[in-house]
Amino acid sequence: MDDDPFHIVDTARFSVTYVLGDDDRPETVENTDAIITAPDGKQWSATLLTLAEIARIMDRWSATGECADGSYLQVRDLVVVREPGVEAMTRALVDIFDEYGMDTRVLPRLDD
Repeated sequence: MDDDPFHIVDTARFSVTYVLGDDDRPETVENTDAIITAPDGKQWSATLLTLAEIARIMDRWSATGECADGSYLQVRDLVVVREPGVEAMTRALVDIFDEYGMDTRVLPRLDD
């Protein structure tokens, strides 16, 4: 990955800024935060995780004692995807906004 942690994807209705970690690659990332920005300036947050990453997190927590020994995962703006990578994540976000519209509260708004 280059030095820029931000990976921006433009769609027909909004842009998505993915915040990638030092070891993350856009093609394979399984755990990332994103900011979705509409042309009018409205913004939403999303935490995107693959099913495999959720299992890894909960398994780790079962050893560390976090979240009742890994018995649950709670994330307010969670979007779960089957496949890794920003392409799959962007498809999920496009579908969410196609389904619920650009005034949705399905994901938390950042500009309230």
